[in-house]
Amino acid sequence: MNRAVIAIGSNINPQENVTDALNYITKSFSLVKKSRFIYTEPLGFKNQPNFLNGAVLIETASGETDIITKLKEIEQNLGRERKGRKDGPRRIDLDLVVYNGRIIDNDVFERDFLRQSIRQVLPDFTFHRENG
Repeated sequence: MNRAVIAIGSNINPQENVTDALNYITKSFSLVKKSRFIYTEPLGFKNQPNFLNGAVLIETASGETDIITKLKEIEQNLGRERKGRKDGPRRIDLDLVVYNGRIIDNDVFERDFLRQSIRQVLPDFTFHRENG
């Protein structure tokens, strides 16, 4: 069984969209643990609402590529549009950030709130660029 951490964020109807994303994730994977969800200021483009961010630890037989494909499908089902600013407002953002102890997304090193969320679901995790 593979263990993965999925980062979740939204700043358009965030409570509703995060709840819906969690429901999809729970139907698609085995949810092990959920971090607290906190509001954070936007990075880059500042003229937008704050984001609601957190993370979940899942267990799955799926590999990295299949998890990412499923996350994109969930985003699409929730109305995510991939046009406009990369750092602009979004209904939902789902990212595979840790897979079997290895950091998959370098945003982990740039975003303290993301590291905090990972620590909540994986308390013994160490942050190294060469994890795994």
